[in-house]
Amino acid sequence: MKITIPGAEAIECEGGGSLKEALLAADKQLLKSHVGATLDGERIDFHQNLAADAVVELIRWDAEEAGWIYRHSMSHVMAQAVRRLFPDAKLAIGPAIQNGFYYDFDVEAPFTTEDLSAIEKEMKRVVKQNLRFERQEISRDEARALFSDDPYKLEILEELEEGENLSLYRDGDFADLCRGPHMLSTGQVKHYKLLSVAGAYWRGDENLKMLQRIYGTAFPTREGLDGHLAMLEEARKRDHRRIGQELELFFFDEEVGPGLPLWQPKGTVLIEELEKLAKETERNAGYQQVRTPHICKDTMYLKSGHLPYYAEHMYPPMEMEGVKYYLKPMNCPHHHKIFGSVSRSYRDLPLRLSEYGTCYRYEQSGELFGLMRVRSMQMNDAHIYCTIDQFEEEFLAVCNMYSGYFKLFGIEKYVMRFSTHDQEGLGVKYVNEPDLWLKTEEMVRNALVSGGINFVEEAGEAAFYGPKIDVEVWSAIGREFSLATNQVDFVQPGRVGLKYVSAEGKEETPLCIHRAPLGTHERTIGFLIEHYAGAFPVWLAPVQAVVLPIAERHLEYAQKLRDRLKEVGVRVELADDNTLNYRIRQAQTQKVPYMLVLGDREVESSTVSIRLRTGENLDPMSADEVASMMVDTISSKMKC
Repeated sequence: MKITIPGAEAIECEGGGSLKEALLAADKQLLKSHVGATLDGERIDFHQNLAADAVVELIRWDAEEAGWIYRHSMSHVMAQAVRRLFPDAKLAIGPAIQNGFYYDFDVEAPFTTEDLSAIEKEMKRVVKQNLRFERQEISRDEARALFSDDPYKLEILEELEEGENLSLYRDGDFADLCRGPHMLSTGQVKHYKLLSVAGAYWRGDENLKMLQRIYGTAFPTREGLDGHLAMLEEARKRDHRRIGQELELFFFDEEVGPGLPLWQPKGTVLIEELEKLAKETERNAGYQQVRTPHICKDTMYLKSGHLPYYAEHMYPPMEMEGVKYYLKPMNCPHHHKIFGSVSRSYRDLPLRLSEYGTCYRYEQSGELFGLMRVRSMQMNDAHIYCTIDQFEEEFLAVCNMYSGYFKLFGIEKYVMRFSTHDQEGLGVKYVNEPDLWLKTEEMVRNALVSGGINFVEEAGEAAFYGPKIDVEVWSAIGREFSLATNQVDFVQPGRVGLKYVSAEGKEETPLCIHRAPLGTHERTIGFLIEHYAGAFPVWLAPVQAVVLPIAERHLEYAQKLRDRLKEVGVRVELADDNTLNYRIRQAQTQKVPYMLVLGDREVESSTVSIRLRTGENLDPMSADEVASMMVDTISSKMKC
């Protein structure tokens, strides 16, 4: 058997042996400088047996792929430590995740902070023992016998197809049902930290048992771990849930229901400013605003195809007078109705209909997370009806709209993920139109290439009606968010009978582009809170200035300044209670861009002392100069 490693000489070895054995025979240093390999695009470890000639790419310690192997091994070390300390714990699943790992346990009582500390200490013992990971192929009956006391493992076993290869990994006295990959030994996983414990429903289903999920992180180097922990601490400070409460932007209430945010006055300012920005941008781009109701008869969703494909994400229907109504989970069927309400000609296309419509989607309780995953959402939605010849220009215009927003918000890193279908899902997950799938995917691919847009292609993540672009953005501290979408629909227009008359006088079906460059208010604002750490640009800040009279005798002048700023549209407050230092601290805590301090000198000279939230002081200005400066800053959408 021949093993080929790019950049190295081919290794001749006997078939059926492990990659580790082959590398040991060729060059022991390869094992020391690498943690695993990829074979046919899949990560494998050195324990993997190779039965035929293979081309493998070795994964170096400093490669991003190495982290997944490293952290997967760390999840096993943690499970082993938990089993030592809590012998009755039932094991569920324990994967590696981006920059971390977790394991779900079924235990009698929730883990405490003290438990995490004890588990971490026991993990150190497992690491110090330097136990070898050993991969073992087993039969289904052997697996059932070995995991007879682990109901979650047995459930996983029952779901595997007959004849599917089963493997487990052992290290010392611990064994876990697992495909891998893993490190060579526990002694190689030295830099880790347990982070938290949380409840997690088995399989994410709130109707199933609540398990205890322990999260951790691990890196191949101490520097990598320390840097990540520092980033996590900064992320904690920027958590939109905490800042949203501190700045009185939004909150959730148990009686209202999970995933249903209540927007306070200051948070509503953010919504209004984003809507104002989007509507102005869309108006200049030829969009027309529409409004649609919040509920809809089931017949429309059956006709559009959302039922049954999207049923699991919809709230149960309400029955009135023998008719079923649904809370709308999306706006597109309503917009299709508006398109079809009058006769259309090719001269009417492209027709761009936009709406900030409120939609309702049923997300499982375990998946809800602040503003990032909610059940009630206000979408920056629009649908573009166009001909095939117009598609590329319209699609790229939407992508450029994204770029303009990202530049405005100071988002420097983003990637467009081009999601395509997979053939196995046709007729189940996706509409069964194989030729149309290939055609529209090629149209999107060509548009992205011709527009010079960097993208990553991912199979199996398309919408049920066509390929889509999901835009991933990174915040100021490097956290990744899925923010916007741009989707192609070759199904719904035909299903609901949309037509236009072509230049040749024939009836044709338009293509539809679903787009939401600002996603939902909820997710976009959640992202912006963390991106700016609550210190919004002046144009977006809920309170743009606060007037601070030093003493009561300065109050009349302060009121005149406040009124002058209000006249020109500045969101300004006057704070005259408590000490000046306290009021300044409050303004800084609330991240108000401008603090306007007024004392005897300012009253006598009819000027204003200006302090920025950054701590910088500007030269004194007259009230009119302050008003002019702020109007210019706000209108140009400059930062402070």
